[in-house]
Amino acid sequence: MSAGAPGPQLLLVEDEESIGSLVSAYLEQSGYRIAWVRSGEEALLDLERLRPRLVILDVGLPGQDGFDVCREIRSRSPVPIVMLTARDEEADRVAGLEVGADDYVTKPFSPRELAARVKAVLRRTDPAPRTARLELGDVMLDAEAREVTVAGDPVELTGKEFDLLAYLLDNVGIVVSRDLLLDRVWGMSYAGGTRTVDVHVAQLRRKLGRPDTIRTFRGAGYKAVRP
Repeated sequence: MSAGAPGPQLLLVEDEESIGSLVSAYLEQSGYRIAWVRSGEEALLDLERLRPRLVILDVGLPGQDGFDVCREIRSRSPVPIVMLTARDEEADRVAGLEVGADDYVTKPFSPRELAARVKAVLRRTDPAPRTARLELGDVMLDAEAREVTVAGDPVELTGKEFDLLAYLLDNVGIVVSRDLLLDRVWGMSYAGGTRTVDVHVAQLRRKLGRPDTIRTFRGAGYKAVRP
């Protein structure tokens, strides 16, 4: 980050003092501006007040757990969300992705690893497809505004859902493998499997209300097709 320029605003939601102190200090040293809150209720207030560039959200919060908070954030904003969890189980990762998380970091983790994940998610938030406006039937994607509409009505997508749709529409008519989608949308360092792609495609189909727009080619991948 350039000297003197304010870094991206991040919102950290973590109730454990030791983890919150360590993470916020490290990320501030890395050039980010950090707002640290300890509950989901505070997070939702600061989401509106600060409009952060990214949210780091612990799953194990008191009261309203991280999954519920993630779902509520996603209903209000497409801000990227990195979830922190003490359990390295596929069911937890899938549950997080289904409620709108963009990435997962499992405890215990090093602040350096988390900072690298944050940087990667921020870098991938704007995939810059070859064409600024992509259309497929009545589905329209505006890459510059990061907005999607169907028949003129806005559709709220997560950061990863938007990036995935942008890549598929930028390669309309081409079957794209799950491995390639995982690489281009999530990055080579992503530790999750291709099930992540399947979950996001299912979410896209549901939100767009156009299940035939993205077709599955068994054993090959997915293709965006014209109506």
